[in-house]
Amino acid sequence: MNWNISLVLAFCLVQTVCSSSFTVDYKNNCFLKDGKPFRYMSGSIHYFRVPPEFWHDRIYKMKMAGLNAIQTYVEWNHHEPEPGVYNFKKNYDLPRFLKIAHDLNMLVILRPGPYIDAERDMVRTMYLKRLKSAYIKYVDKWYSVLLPLIKPFLYVNGGSIITVQVENEYGFFGYDAQYKSHLRDLFRKYLGNDVVLFTTDGIEKVPCGKTDEVLSTVDFGTGVNVTYIFEKLRLTQASGPLVNSEFYTGWLDHWGYPHANVSTDSAVKTLTEMLKANASVNVYLFHGGTSFGFTAGSNLEDGFKPCTTSYDFDAPLNEAGDPTPKYYALKETIGKFFPLPPGPLPVPAPKMKSDPIPMKRAFSFWALMELYKSFSVFSTYPLSFEDLHTPFGFVVYEAKVQFTPTDPAVLIVKGIADRGYVYVNQVLQGILSREQKVESIPINILQNETITIIVENQGRVCFGSGINDRKGIFQNVTLCSKTLVNWTMTPINSLPESMSKLRALKHQSTNDPSLVPAIFYGSFKSKGTILDTFLSLEGWHKGVAFVNGFNLGRYWPIVGPQVTLYVPSCFLRSSSNDIILIEFEKAPCENKNNCVVQFVAVPILNGTTPGSGF
Repeated sequence: MNWNISLVLAFCLVQTVCSSSFTVDYKNNCFLKDGKPFRYMSGSIHYFRVPPEFWHDRIYKMKMAGLNAIQTYVEWNHHEPEPGVYNFKKNYDLPRFLKIAHDLNMLVILRPGPYIDAERDMVRTMYLKRLKSAYIKYVDKWYSVLLPLIKPFLYVNGGSIITVQVENEYGFFGYDAQYKSHLRDLFRKYLGNDVVLFTTDGIEKVPCGKTDEVLSTVDFGTGVNVTYIFEKLRLTQASGPLVNSEFYTGWLDHWGYPHANVSTDSAVKTLTEMLKANASVNVYLFHGGTSFGFTAGSNLEDGFKPCTTSYDFDAPLNEAGDPTPKYYALKETIGKFFPLPPGPLPVPAPKMKSDPIPMKRAFSFWALMELYKSFSVFSTYPLSFEDLHTPFGFVVYEAKVQFTPTDPAVLIVKGIADRGYVYVNQVLQGILSREQKVESIPINILQNETITIIVENQGRVCFGSGINDRKGIFQNVTLCSKTLVNWTMTPINSLPESMSKLRALKHQSTNDPSLVPAIFYGSFKSKGTILDTFLSLEGWHKGVAFVNGFNLGRYWPIVGPQVTLYVPSCFLRSSSNDIILIEFEKAPCENKNNCVVQFVAVPILNGTTPGSGF
């Protein structure tokens, strides 16, 4: 009896898989899902920017807005942190994410790169996007792992993945037909010939990004002439469904520049025009999330611009996953073209707030550095982060002056990437800055004294011609026009690994409780239900914040626009919670009443920026 039931169930599963199909009908300019005309209304979410505990919540809210699909990148960077070492755990448990989407009956548009942009720190740089053995062999190896893993999740195999992107906005980087064809053939090799492949490019770059036997799609934002763009797309993609794979209803933020704000009215107007044209649309981003830790990238736009920790993106679902007025407006618009699911509207969740939490200077940065001395590397000339196999965080460069310098002596560090704090005898001499183009400063130093430069990687360039972005110091450093040699370099990139050792470090007494660079410590106990919250860092200058050993990311409230850091409830404990700040520039601790942080219920992502006047 049980055997017969199992046989029937297996037969039904086979029938379901065999009847599942997703194809492009070029004759009738549409997709066909199970043989019937179909178009998708999708939204982007990056699983690696959202705690896995919240994946179901975010996708469910996207579904309740009327979406029938989600779109996500696959981040090679962190799935293969070292060659041949693969990570599919926690935030990178891609199979779990895909299963949740399937359980919620949401289709998936997968964008596995190998390049993704997404304002993420780019570690893999060599020959990027070029068919050269030094690069492509790593792509081939990575896809031999990734693609068999996702194959069971294809729609034709009973899963949710309906389309897969070949590369990402390749038209912006040139035209290499052999490279694009190689990637297309890799997808066919591992996923079969039934999967729909597509490319995405800005309208002017679509011809360069086009790949034979692959559907071309376009990306654009609000306030454009939709008819003109789709007509121009037809010059490259003569038939097939019209698709905007990245419809920008928001935008990203950079440190020191005003918070992005895309009007809801313009988003509604442009979306309406696309849906009236029978286009499939993906909102980028529907939920942005957070670039926790050191994962935020940077851009080169009239200079170097590091991205903020928050990836709120002015999206319909904000950084904490709450629906915004834009969410409700887009839902109403979508409902005019697609059936809306039954059920109550999602509403913003309550947030935790606290009294001010006292912080105390626990010990200096120099004491922390002692924990990493065993990782120090010696070289005649300075080495980059990449040469030191240090992708993120900081490297401390030290060299002794072996001659008699002038007073003052001019220190020149050409091409520093990205920010360098220069010390002599642990006294700050000045700050070098790639962003502000500061490559030289005068310092006071004597023969046999040591120059120390703490260099911060503020995020690798993630788009454009500068994506082969090296970090640290990789040119000769001169003092009084003489080259400094014999460098000791100490990487510091993961405070959580040393959390157990931090308590063993002795508190260093000082007459100045605000002396930096230093590690500041505080603790608090959760009261009642643990809720999401935001860590306010008003009064602090620049550094990195940790809660219970988890790296929340970089803070820099004095340049804005981001003042608070998102703290998901799953990072907090019902018992005592630890807060640690590594502050590099200035702590508000001359008065102990100001030496505080606070959890607030409302984020501040639109704080004052230089030159804004308010």
